[in-house]
Amino acid sequence: MEKYVVTINRQFGSLGRPIAREMSELLHIEYYDRDIVDAVAKETNMPVSTISDEEETAKTGFFYMKFPLGRGTTRTQDAIFKCQAKIIETLADKESCIIVGRCSDYLLRNHSNLIRIFIYAPFEQRLKNCVENLHMPENIARKMIRDVDKARDAYHLRYTHYKPSDFSHADILINSSFLGVKGTAGYLATLIQQKLSGTSNVDNKVE
Repeated sequence: MEKYVVTINRQFGSLGRPIAREMSELLHIEYYDRDIVDAVAKETNMPVSTISDEEETAKTGFFYMKFPLGRGTTRTQDAIFKCQAKIIETLADKESCIIVGRCSDYLLRNHSNLIRIFIYAPFEQRLKNCVENLHMPENIARKMIRDVDKARDAYHLRYTHYKPSDFSHADILINSSFLGVKGTAGYLATLIQQKLSGTSNVDNKVE
């Protein structure tokens, strides 16, 4: 089968990261997320804390989640983005894979086999996910959902000139609360296999 790439944008708290991880296991392809941050840090000799917003993890606090671009001057942010773009393009050329965020849908827009996914969920479900899965106090979770979504939109708009939720730049939009993490991942993996095989048989199942 020809190489293909799946890109995933998501709302904060929609559990897009665990869904992507589960999909990679079902499809038997690599999944890239934090690996890109580490690669950029190595390439630019910058600390990970400068490059990363720490995204959907509570391990080092919630403050850095508000900075999808990382922290630093505009010049620093542009340098990070340029390096990140090169790494993403190299990964896509090397093998079939799933790439989460980082404008990968835009950077790989000319890839011959690109499937672009946007994962969302109702606010109250995302709030529940943040409290139960990310162990956030509810008042902080409410603020983070608003702030991180706003920051991600601004980041994506700055470099791509459209928001990650823009349906005209996505192939699949899905509410993760409808089927949950495993159900959403399984459904998406099946859709991807059907698309790549050129079939529309809904009875096909992911192995």
